Amino acid sequence: MHAPLTAFITLICTSGVLNLYLCLYVCRKRHNYRDIANYFILYTASITIYCFAAAFGLMATTLEEMKFWTTIQYIGLPFAAPFGLLFIMRYLGIQLKRKTLFLLLLLPFVSFLMVATNDFHHLHYKVFEADSVLGIPYIYQEIGMWYAVHGIYTFACMFVGFLLVLSRWKETAKIYQPQLIALMCSTLVPMVTAFVYLIGITPPGIDPVPMVLWLSSLLYLWSINSSRLFRVMPIAKDEIFHSINDGVLVLDASNHLIEFNHASQQMLPRLRKNLFGMDFREVWPILSGAPLPSNLESVKSQSEIELTVDDVKRTYQVRTAPLQQAKGLLIIFTDITEVKSLQLQLENLAYYDELTRLYNRRAFFEKCEKAFNNAKNNAFPFTVILMDVDFFKNVNDTFGHFAGDQLLIHVARICQNQLQENLLFARYGGEEFVLGLEGKTAWEGWEIAERLRKSVEEHPLRTTDGLVSVTLSCGVAEAEKVPEETLNLVLNKADKALYAAKGEGRNQVVIFSGKEKNLREF
Repeated sequence: MHAPLTAFITLICTSGVLNLYLCLYVCRKRHNYRDIANYFILYTASITIYCFAAAFGLMATTLEEMKFWTTIQYIGLPFAAPFGLLFIMRYLGIQLKRKTLFLLLLLPFVSFLMVATNDFHHLHYKVFEADSVLGIPYIYQEIGMWYAVHGIYTFACMFVGFLLVLSRWKETAKIYQPQLIALMCSTLVPMVTAFVYLIGITPPGIDPVPMVLWLSSLLYLWSINSSRLFRVMPIAKDEIFHSINDGVLVLDASNHLIEFNHASQQMLPRLRKNLFGMDFREVWPILSGAPLPSNLESVKSQSEIELTVDDVKRTYQVRTAPLQQAKGLLIIFTDITEVKSLQLQLENLAYYDELTRLYNRRAFFEKCEKAFNNAKNNAFPFTVILMDVDFFKNVNDTFGHFAGDQLLIHVARICQNQLQENLLFARYGGEEFVLGLEGKTAWEGWEIAERLRKSVEEHPLRTTDGLVSVTLSCGVAEAEKVPEETLNLVLNKADKALYAAKGEGRNQVVIFSGKEKNLREF
């Protein structure tokens, strides 16, 4: 075996060994790399088969051995380019459907069958024989129709992969651009070598492509070790970063704005790249008139803010999260406008009376219990007023239930207009209303109830059938300053006073004195 042939075999075996190492290395660590590792394993495995088969082919001593090793080459050679393309696409975050994957790998499989059965149809090689001058293992060949199809397909896969990587160059941070260089060069080296081989510039009878694949392997090794290929895929992460619905602002260790995604621009329309490098405390007033959403400390926090975006008020949940390795801060905006709206709707259903829009019985007890306990703990007076619409049943029977509903709404509005906004006023049930007064004595409660009674009496309800007179009976009770006193006991006292007012002729206010009887028949 002469020196040039030995050199050729050595280079090819070097390519095979390096690709085998890459294949085994990534296979061993594939649990760290997820599904992108599978494409790379298949890619390097197909190249390994191609290289070692090419090396054994150069050591062949007969034409049959040469044909055999050529067939073995085509177990890997046709699949290397599409697997390489799939690896690049997965790196870029491009997903393919199973049907597309099947079609992409169908033609390489046909190429393998064509080579394996070439002696029967000669569609791949019109002529495949030992070189008449150089002899075995140098090959003289004339390409057939399918060889041209296979060549175009292989070149197209490599070229498309190269263009896909090149198209992402501008939007990739400089720190990650070495990964792109490795991918582009690893694709470009075999593509250029194959082109040179096809136009006949390389030594005759020898396929030079497996001799240069060690260069691609070294580029991959360098990229894996130096720029964390597989572990850090900036392009795929960039796609995710810009596709998520949450707005994300990235600050460096000095709280300077260094990055933001597309969603944050929609939430903060004044956000522009010319703000990069500015202190976020200076940036935020430009973006919004709201207070700073975070104290910018490197700790996790959560808050809510309201911003006006395109003349519409939006509510955002703002979370901050420290960047451990980069020593910076993430500020994440989540649009919770719809959630807050739904929350308010549910709160309305749970705590507000559907007819009068006052607090309902449940809300009254929940809020009044807190007010009562606060008054009790601080020795403040606490008074309850129970109000009942007189002869309400007669209104329903005479004018109908719709008029009855309008009457309740009418009474609720009159009372609201007479009361301070912070007073706890609720519909207690049916035609009854209740008022909780923290810090008020029974006599102060009587004055409020008397004012409400007079106002309701002076404002009858106007209906299509004429005026409907309405009056109120009210019972007032003050909590006793004793440990065993409870809100329910105070309400029971007010209830007795209310029915005492009804028993004494209605349309009046009675303060609980302890002498009332249970007058429920009224």
